[in-house]
Amino acid sequence: MNKTIRHTSVFVLLLVLALLVRATWVQFHDSKALADDQLNRRNAIEQYAYPLGDIIVGGDAVTGSKRTKGGDLAYKRTYKDGPLYSAVTGYSSQVYGATQLEGIYKDLLDGTDNRLKNPLDTLTNKRADPGDVLTTIDPAVQKAAYKALGDKKGAAVAVDPKTGKILGMVSTPSYDPSRISGSTDGDAWKALTSDEDKPMVNRALRQPLPPGSTFKLVVAAAALESGLYGSVDEKTASPNPYTLPGTRTVLKNENSSAPCEDATIRTALRYSCNNVFAKMAVDLGQDKVKSQAEKFGFNTDKLDVPVRAAKSSYPSGMDKAQTALTGIGQFDVTATPLQMALVSAAISNGGELASPHMVSKVTDADGNVLRDFGDGGSERVMSAGTAEGLQSAMKTVVEEGTGTNAKIDGAVVGGKTGTAQHGENNSKTPYAWFTSYAKGGGGKEVAVAVIVESSGAAREEVSGNGLAAPVAAAMMKAALR
Repeated sequence: MNKTIRHTSVFVLLLVLALLVRATWVQFHDSKALADDQLNRRNAIEQYAYPLGDIIVGGDAVTGSKRTKGGDLAYKRTYKDGPLYSAVTGYSSQVYGATQLEGIYKDLLDGTDNRLKNPLDTLTNKRADPGDVLTTIDPAVQKAAYKALGDKKGAAVAVDPKTGKILGMVSTPSYDPSRISGSTDGDAWKALTSDEDKPMVNRALRQPLPPGSTFKLVVAAAALESGLYGSVDEKTASPNPYTLPGTRTVLKNENSSAPCEDATIRTALRYSCNNVFAKMAVDLGQDKVKSQAEKFGFNTDKLDVPVRAAKSSYPSGMDKAQTALTGIGQFDVTATPLQMALVSAAISNGGELASPHMVSKVTDADGNVLRDFGDGGSERVMSAGTAEGLQSAMKTVVEEGTGTNAKIDGAVVGGKTGTAQHGENNSKTPYAWFTSYAKGGGGKEVAVAVIVESSGAAREEVSGNGLAAPVAAAMMKAALR
């Protein structure tokens, strides 16, 4: 063999070896990534080759599957009362993937979850019958929230304080996931994603906003837990008017005639006295307020229900004027409706915060339980005495103060209103908040938080009591029925 042929042979052999190495690398290292790539159409063909399992609310499926009329995607997802439950289910689209419970439990719902396979299925790699997801959602609470919010832009969450079960979760304006479940829904997808009202955003979990005066409950809890004040009926050291430290800015109260000077925590919550809680936050210092906020769940980015909630935030590194503003739920304080519902839930439950969740069980096609999530445990976030005092003060808010629209005949109700500034120098219509608890017969309890971002009401008509409290009352009535 001459030298040229020998060199060519060696070069060709090296090329073959390189191809073998690359093929082996792709097969064993990159195969999963390629298989999972959202652009790999084989995944969609496999996922929608058979009917999907269902998401269950109150014993009934709120999802389904429908045979398509051609193409290589045999079935598509359908939804019963899609707009009502979209904040719970999310969507499952042949083109755009899946979100929320549809996304988290994709493998269970399409039958590829290994827990669904029997030994023979494992050996033959046969696709198992799909499983189901059973939620904690109470249909009556969900419907009450959706109807009460109506055409308002906002969100509402209801939680069982004892168990942490999420009984209702609504975000409006909503959308019908059926509109984007097929393979030819590009126009509907474009319309939804370009809508300035963002109907596909789950405002209950994924849009933290300034909580306004509802955050005063957190500051009050910090004051009582730290010993700054011994009870909700002890007078505070609160000048009225109150000037923000280091500034000439006078912090005003909404009701100029309210008895807010040196008011007790009960009176300050009843009239929502800004001077009391701004001064209280400064007296406590930002670290103590932050510590109490974090016990309730602020500043964590790992709150999974199992859909991950956006982080509710309490800031650090502030001066005293900024700390004062956090005392009334402004500056850089943000919260989701879920977070504010958890504040009321912990107060209602004697200071114990139950782990929130909206899935109770997952089952196979025969109804056999693959996992029971139970009640998830709880954590003490304040003393029973502090919780009892705040329950009583919140009750005063509803019976005699700013939250009278939340009253329910035959039930004990406590709440806190909030009106949060919106836009630079509060130039836009404020947000209306309400968070509350209710206790009824038979030991039933519920905690609720509602935000109304926009309602079409005139600016002077926007209030937590006027817009958000009626929504909370409707949800609480449904939960206690």
